[in-house]
Amino acid sequence: MRNVFEGRASSWVALLVGAAALLSFPIWSPNPYITSAGVVVLSYAVLSTSWNFVGGFTGYMSLGHAAWFGLGAYGTGLLIARAGVPAFLALGLAGVIVAVLAVPIGIAALRVRGASFVIVSIALVLVLLLVFQSWRDFTGGSEGLVVPRPFPDLSRPEHHVVFFYLFAVLLGLALLAWWTIDRSRFGLGLKAIREDEDKAQSLGVPTFAYKLVAFVVSATFTALGGGLYALWFGDLDPIFQFSILIGSYMVLMALLGGVRHLFGPVLGALVVGVAIEYFKVSYGDTQFHLVATGLLLAVVVLFMPDGVIPAVQGLLARFRPQQSSIREVSAAELKEEVKL
Repeated sequence: MRNVFEGRASSWVALLVGAAALLSFPIWSPNPYITSAGVVVLSYAVLSTSWNFVGGFTGYMSLGHAAWFGLGAYGTGLLIARAGVPAFLALGLAGVIVAVLAVPIGIAALRVRGASFVIVSIALVLVLLLVFQSWRDFTGGSEGLVVPRPFPDLSRPEHHVVFFYLFAVLLGLALLAWWTIDRSRFGLGLKAIREDEDKAQSLGVPTFAYKLVAFVVSATFTALGGGLYALWFGDLDPIFQFSILIGSYMVLMALLGGVRHLFGPVLGALVVGVAIEYFKVSYGDTQFHLVATGLLLAVVVLFMPDGVIPAVQGLLARFRPQQSSIREVSAAELKEEVKL
């Protein structure tokens, strides 16, 4: 009992320290570039956590989640630039539109499993890339789409700080939703699907409905992350917004931290996001960061298939005193018990 209490106390302390470090980051950030890099890492954390609603709970590996990221970004941008909708209302509407679109797409995609689902997810993002590149009159095509800044009176450094906290709020909402599902009966059903879908269905779990709900929730949060990115960056390009690499980064970050842990994708985003930004700065326009990302993915899959957090927890457990299944009683205590 004491060990459980100490474990929970240490978890809360770590959580509070992490939250304090996150919220104070713009204060001790040395320059606007580092602050902007922090925004990018936070956006990755939002996307990987959003992906984890599907990948972590159901075990369905989607490499095409950039489709929802791109739809959220372009939905927000087009509502502002073409319809004159206020920025954050456009963000909310884009999230709703993507949630509605995710229902029929999910109904079709979730009928297959394994490698077939991966292929379907990739096909979706490639189709959307072609559509948004070709529909030049509406989306801007390869020339891109300029999204008006929601805070035009702010300087660029102040702009970065504001969006750092906006991404932090969105990340907090995604983590709260994941935590709530994880402790619910719905989450228990999703975990049963992840372990053995056929067995879960035979036990009465409405597997298809559960998967569809998780799919829609995941798509919605990913779209909100994409929309917020559009408001922050202000310049959209279909090649980037609908990039397979974005979906691959989400998978890598979640796997690196641990898909079964609440903060696994966040830790993965911190490691991978910082590494990507470092490689881009150090090696410019070369593709070295892609090579490094591929090597990191191979290392994770081969040596830490459950992620960093479970691996560290298992390592620490080796050094903790093992509790005996038989209660050890001294001679004096035994004598007292006999007297009673």
